[in-house]
Amino acid sequence: MKEVILSTNLKGLKLFKRGKVRDIYELGNMLLIVATDRISAFDVVLPDGIPQKGKVLTALSLFWFNFTKDIVANHVLPVRLVEIPNLPKKERDILAGRTMLVKKTRALPAECIVRGYLSGSAWKEYQIDGAVSGIKLPPGLQESAKLEEPIFTPSTKAESGHDVNITFKELQNLVGRETAAKLKEVSIGIYLKASEYTEGRGIIIADTKFEFGLYKGEVILIDEILTPDSSRFWLKEEYEPGKPQPGFDKQYVRDYLESVKWGKNPPGPELPTEVIEETSKKYLEAYKRLLNANSNP
Repeated sequence: MKEVILSTNLKGLKLFKRGKVRDIYELGNMLLIVATDRISAFDVVLPDGIPQKGKVLTALSLFWFNFTKDIVANHVLPVRLVEIPNLPKKERDILAGRTMLVKKTRALPAECIVRGYLSGSAWKEYQIDGAVSGIKLPPGLQESAKLEEPIFTPSTKAESGHDVNITFKELQNLVGRETAAKLKEVSIGIYLKASEYTEGRGIIIADTKFEFGLYKGEVILIDEILTPDSSRFWLKEEYEPGKPQPGFDKQYVRDYLESVKWGKNPPGPELPTEVIEETSKKYLEAYKRLLNANSNP
């Protein structure tokens, strides 16, 4: 199995934050985001990493940030690793292919989720009261059903513990009416444009989440975008409503964890070798399909 990068400790740089997957360093008014191979499920970081995962997340995010820049500005800066002082060659080699240099923003306290299909927590919520995040849906929908139009279902962004779904009204209370309207419009716009692209490459985006920040008073797209970590990617040729769908994302890991009856609280259990290897294959397949790539990142 290929080596995994579970953590970084860059001697010459100041650590800004260590997230579930990313290590973030501060460089004046910029941030260096390093995508490790850590994987989280149900908001808990698992002890095992997924080979190549960080490089897949970075390559896909950079592609999508560029693809969607006509809809909304983003935080990516055109700075290369070689331009960063105090970074030894050994550390540059570790970081190659898994870093982004970005603007430092004030992150908005919500995750902006767009759902085009009824799956995951939305399916569970719909079964209880026929609605998702306060949005009433038609009766009689099946699991994995395609919705008449994408719905915007924000959630809180927890530093620890589990995110909580909120209504659009609650989002307005969090960020203000004008900003909430902007987040909804931009999120659905990105989803629609990206879905048209991915379906031409055999992948359905069932749902996805975006994060935004304020930069000089402007709402811009931050973090990652349309990766197997932040999205539910399904195989178009095998799509069949009424059941869970095969896909290219970490749902495979979630399904394994559900099967072993883990309580979804730290610490997370170790993953079997076959689950790690199969998950890596799924991430790499998404990368190759979406970027028309013949080799790994």
